[in-house]
Amino acid sequence: MGKRILLVGGGGREHALAWKIVQSPLLEKLYCAPGNAGIAQFAECVPIDGEDLPAIKQFALDKKIDLAVIGPEGPLVAGLSDLLREAGIDVFGPSKAAAAIEGSKSFMKRLFAQYAIPTASYQVFTEPEAARSYIRKQGAPIVVKTSGLAAGKGAIVCHTLEEALTAVQRVMVDREFGSAGDEVVVEEFLTGEELSFIAFVDGENVLPLAGSQDHKAVGEGDTGPNTGGMGAYSPAPILTPALHAQTINQVMIPTVRAMAAEGRPFKGVLYAGLMIDKGELKVLEFNARFGDPETQPLLMRMKSDIVPLMQASAAGSLAGVEIEWDDRTALCVVMAAGGYPGSYEKGIPIAGLEAAGALEDVAVFHAGTTLSPAGEVVTAGGRVLGVTALGDGVVAAQQRAYEAVDKIQWDKAYYRRDIGYRAVEREAK
Repeated sequence: MGKRILLVGGGGREHALAWKIVQSPLLEKLYCAPGNAGIAQFAECVPIDGEDLPAIKQFALDKKIDLAVIGPEGPLVAGLSDLLREAGIDVFGPSKAAAAIEGSKSFMKRLFAQYAIPTASYQVFTEPEAARSYIRKQGAPIVVKTSGLAAGKGAIVCHTLEEALTAVQRVMVDREFGSAGDEVVVEEFLTGEELSFIAFVDGENVLPLAGSQDHKAVGEGDTGPNTGGMGAYSPAPILTPALHAQTINQVMIPTVRAMAAEGRPFKGVLYAGLMIDKGELKVLEFNARFGDPETQPLLMRMKSDIVPLMQASAAGSLAGVEIEWDDRTALCVVMAAGGYPGSYEKGIPIAGLEAAGALEDVAVFHAGTTLSPAGEVVTAGGRVLGVTALGDGVVAAQQRAYEAVDKIQWDKAYYRRDIGYRAVEREAK
């Protein structure tokens, strides 16, 4: 008997996960709640919001789900894993207590301090005036972060004192991010290059995925406000064997041990956002799930069946497991709605999807799409598509990805033309 799997979420990460899961010979049936227009091509999408925990649980019981795969952070932080496990369903994803490593930056930073995990110096505040006075004392540049979840937009890099004070006003007084700003972490500004280090974890063992890098800023040259991610690629040339070993030994294993010691054993995907400066590393943040858009290039390169990996994570049996990778580079360009990460229109018809998807070694992952009443694929979010391609080296992967991007059109579509530029510079040397 094959596995009946429920995938929770409806973004680009979930489309990539669905695309990978359906390649498994172990699968009998894949459901996705709520899914999107791309996921609907090979999974049965059900109109249940991922945050509707009781409805997800009931659906999983009704359909006799063998394994639930939880994509986004919201349901994890809300405790969906616990609810499903209590109902006897295997879950790939951390418990509510373990997901606090992403859901509460103040908890995460306290964990770092207690267990000597390298990170930026910081203070946590619940009162705006105390935060302002600390910022005046520290000076700029400085970073103001919501402690709670803010869809990847809660970290505000402030280059001047005025920007930092405005950030406190936006988060703590104007409540731009709602309850995510109840607590604020103010931390030192780190320079260097960001790296995503993502691993499967089973409560004790760490199975790293290939290295990847994403581009968080909306503008070319990594300028402008942060977004959920405008593109990514794997492997990341910055991740040398020495840096890989350092990350495992100084960050990943100590964090997994710390979480177990705290009575919050972590099972699922642990994602460290690192800052690398002259070979030294510091942890910017942890996420309790796959990155989006890093998942898209990572899964295009993953040769191994993902379902046994998810089952081993859930069962605590990752010891000795290895992952096989395609040696080529994969690169993902996010196509967004004009105006993102600010306000943008929805419901705009998208042309050229089939032509782009027909190119060899290209996958077009849907992030914010839906089907119109007429059956057309239309925009339904800020980040709309993740156009992902494989190539022999980063230049070839980049060229192939943009060749596919150029075949897709909709009114006011926006994307960066420089995804992978740092890796391109390294490849040229």
